[in-house]
Amino acid sequence: MRQLVVTSGKGGTGKTTVTASFVALADELVIADADVEAPNQHLLLHPQVVEKREYKGAKMAIKDPEKCTECGKCEEYCRFNAIKNMEVDPTSCEGCGVCVFVCPEGALRLEEVTTGVTMLSKTEYGSFSHALLEIGAEGSGKLVTEVRRNAESMVQDEPLLIIDGSPGIGCPVIASLTGADLALIVTEPSVSGRHDLERIHGVAQHFGVEALVCINKWDLSQEMSQEIERYCADEGINLVGRIPFDPSVLDVVKQGLPIEQLLETRAGEAITEMWETVRGYLFKDKN
Repeated sequence: MRQLVVTSGKGGTGKTTVTASFVALADELVIADADVEAPNQHLLLHPQVVEKREYKGAKMAIKDPEKCTECGKCEEYCRFNAIKNMEVDPTSCEGCGVCVFVCPEGALRLEEVTTGVTMLSKTEYGSFSHALLEIGAEGSGKLVTEVRRNAESMVQDEPLLIIDGSPGIGCPVIASLTGADLALIVTEPSVSGRHDLERIHGVAQHFGVEALVCINKWDLSQEMSQEIERYCADEGINLVGRIPFDPSVLDVVKQGLPIEQLLETRAGEAITEMWETVRGYLFKDKN
C-alpha cells in the first residue's frame, strides 16, 4: 500500500479541497484526516460513522484526600503551578508525575484522561479514519498517529492511503508525514505561502519524504507564483500543478454538493490533470 500525504505549511491553502478531489478520482483507497484540531474533510466526504472511541492521550494527577496530610511538597515541586491549596488544577496539570514522586504519603496518582475521540467511518469512496481533539487538549501528534494506525487497520486490498495532513510544521505534521511514500505540498501565491512552503519542505526533507508542489489560485498573483516556481526549480522540487482561482469551488463546498461537481469546475479540471501526474509518482515502480 502506498501512502500520499496532502499537506501545507499554513492553513487555508485549499489542501482539504485538493485531497477530497483526489479521493473522488482514485479507484480504491482508504482515507485519513490527520488534522485532528480542526478537521473538515468530513464536510466534503459526508461519512457515516461506524465506530467511535474515546481517546486517552494524556495523564493528570489525582489526589486521594484520605491519604493527603497537606504537607505541601506537591505544591512546592510542581513547576507548572498546577497545585494550589493542595488541590490539582486539571487545566494546568501536565501529567509529569513529579508530585506523585515526592508525595511521602502516596496521596497522588496519575490517571489517563480523555483528550479526544477517534472515528471509523464509511464513505462512498472508501473507509475513512478521522478524529477530533478536545479544545485545549495536548497530544495532537499522538492522536494523528492513532488516526493513521486506524486507517492502516482498515486496509484490505486497497493499494492507496490518502491522508489529509495537518497544516504547519508541528507535531501533528510530523506524525502525518513520517513513513509516507509521497507528500504533495499545496501552497498559495502569497508572501506567507512562499515562506511556509520552504518550512514544510524542510520538514519533508528531514524525514526523507519525497515532496511535490502545487500552487492553488496561482493566477491571483502571477509574480509570486513565478517566485515559488523559481524556488522549486532551485531546490529540485517537481511542480506538478497550477490551480486557477475559481469562485464556483466555494459554491460547491458551501452547498454540500458531491465532489464530482467540484471536478467539473475550472479548478477541478486542473486538479484532475494534476492527479494523473501525482498518481504517476506514487506508482512509478509499477508503470
